[in-house]
Amino acid sequence: MELSAANLYFGELNKKIRELAARTGEITIKDVCGQRYIGCGLKDNTKLNIYGTLGNDSACYMDGATLEVFGNAQDGIGNTMNDGKLVIHGSCGDIIGYAMRGGQIFIEGYAGYRVGIHMKEYMDKIPEIVIGNKAGDFLGEYMAGGRVVVLGLGLKEGEQAAGKFFGTGMHGGRMYIRGPVQEAMMGKEISSAPLDADDEAFLNKTTADYAAYFGADLSGIKVGEFVKYQPKSKRPYGDMYIGN
Repeated sequence: MELSAANLYFGELNKKIRELAARTGEITIKDVCGQRYIGCGLKDNTKLNIYGTLGNDSACYMDGATLEVFGNAQDGIGNTMNDGKLVIHGSCGDIIGYAMRGGQIFIEGYAGYRVGIHMKEYMDKIPEIVIGNKAGDFLGEYMAGGRVVVLGLGLKEGEQAAGKFFGTGMHGGRMYIRGPVQEAMMGKEISSAPLDADDEAFLNKTTADYAAYFGADLSGIKVGEFVKYQPKSKRPYGDMYIGN
């Protein structure tokens, strides 16, 4: 099934997508130019192949569908995403994966500010965000769970793999960053920790998945090049409230 988004208002486009998604299968959407909310709430019987620029808050509340984007994406992608997979052959704007609680987001290039803010996990439901290049300031802010991986591919001289204040308020989950960061400016609520066997297995699988999705040669990457960051406490602000 194929659909053109040219000259379609986002409401009209999403109505057409929902009608097609009622049947199991793949839908190719061409000429996307920033239309919002694409893929919101879609279940696991649907795959969208999107050509163009994915608009704000697309894939929000997504519940099992797969979106593959051949282009860039704007802000708020994967907002409160519950399950599914989002593969972006390009870069993203800010607040990617806000309050994300399941599924995977793979970004070939860079991502903006506040990626993974308020991510969470429950038992075996552990969301993942994987960024190929770098992330902006406040990466993993107030994270309560999940995994964020920054591969640090293609960094220019002097570039940081993660921006300032990463991990601020973080009280759950883990971040794995390969490449330079300003540890002096990271959130005071986190610290670095050595990798264990589970971390190494996760990173080996994650880098293999990234290489498969984007046709990248990551044979030169060593797991030991990553640094794990995790919270010092599950209640970083516990002493700021009466009765604690």
